[in-house]
Amino acid sequence: MITRYWNINLEEMMEAKVHLGRETKKWNPKMAPYISAEKNGFHIINLMKTARFLSKACDLLFYEARAGKQFLIVGTKTGVAHLVARAAIKARCHCVSKKWFGGLLTNWSATEKRLQQFRDLRMEQKTGRLNDLPKEDAAVAKRQLSRLHRELGGIKYMTGLPDIVIIIDQHKPYTALRECSILGIQTIGLIDTDCDPDLPDLPIPANDDAGCSVSYILNKLVFAICEGRSRSIRNP
Repeated sequence: MITRYWNINLEEMMEAKVHLGRETKKWNPKMAPYISAEKNGFHIINLMKTARFLSKACDLLFYEARAGKQFLIVGTKTGVAHLVARAAIKARCHCVSKKWFGGLLTNWSATEKRLQQFRDLRMEQKTGRLNDLPKEDAAVAKRQLSRLHRELGGIKYMTGLPDIVIIIDQHKPYTALRECSILGIQTIGLIDTDCDPDLPDLPIPANDDAGCSVSYILNKLVFAICEGRSRSIRNP
């Protein structure tokens, strides 16, 4: 794999608050290699290491996208979920931005059945067939469609397990990391100073709470995916 240039700028990362970690009393000691200092009771993330790992992640996503691989972006924390959904649309990826339901990947056969039910209900709504049902049946179907949209809307086009999962917040969708580990699905994960850097296959040390930080990281990752897709080896 040839290392590419992704225009990762330290000043821009500073402006985006990528370097701002958690309170020192909340840190995970495993994060020590990724911390450069502490200031006013907060840890400061080493942006040189952030740049290095972010570049590695962009390289990986570029080449995997070029090969036609599929990606799932996961981030359910309030304040960043909308950024995850927007990034997924831009990169033509799947996403989980509301809530991670246990077994979503490890019990894929059950997820497929629910996805098919979701698609069938969407088709019935689109063709107007829901309105032809008796009033009570139509109300039940519409409530079911609304619930499935909340739960599965971000993966409605997913037809199989993803090749790489990008996890924005390690703590909230922890089950996602565990399911990926069980299935051997490669993970890229943002790791703030209270995270375990050993959990994702490719960690990116960064503030995972501030919207501007998450947005900066996602923009780089999405750009790499889009660049890879535009140079697909399937469609040279």
